[in-house]
Amino acid sequence: MTHFGITNACMQRCRRVSRCRLTGRLFSLTIDVRSVTVQSAVLVLTMYDDDDSVFAAMQAGARGYLLKGASKKEMLRAIRDVASGSAIFSPAIARRMMGYFNQIRNQPAAHAFPELTQREREVLALMAQHNSNQEIAQLLSLSDKTVRNYTSNIFAKLQVADRAEAIIRARDAGLGQ
Repeated sequence: MTHFGITNACMQRCRRVSRCRLTGRLFSLTIDVRSVTVQSAVLVLTMYDDDDSVFAAMQAGARGYLLKGASKKEMLRAIRDVASGSAIFSPAIARRMMGYFNQIRNQPAAHAFPELTQREREVLALMAQHNSNQEIAQLLSLSDKTVRNYTSNIFAKLQVADRAEAIIRARDAGLGQ
């Protein structure tokens, strides 16, 4: 069986914070526990299933998040899995996380590439749809030279070597689909 160790100071902090609901404290506690050793594995057992608490715990490095209604069998399995390096979530939390990430994936990439101007994002999206510079110029009522300038700026800002690499980055971000 894996040995679980924690410092006295960290354990005292756990006792103080365990009754607090503040997401910031949960975040801080998780960081404290993980600072004991890089190999520390945090499994959060709580009655709070709101997005802020779940994502704060994950951001802080927790490897699992179970709700207090979990059975003893589920808790033991979760402890073993987290200790062995797996990530574990209660079924309800896993469904919500999947929904959250599916929603992000299915949203238009409005905030993709914040370093680009709106017009550069438009040009990149059209590039990702495999339009030529001439086609992009026609679609956006621009000159070919202006589209070439936008393309050069996009390559520089995204630090890509060519059109193919820019298209891959754009499509990975959800543009041009």
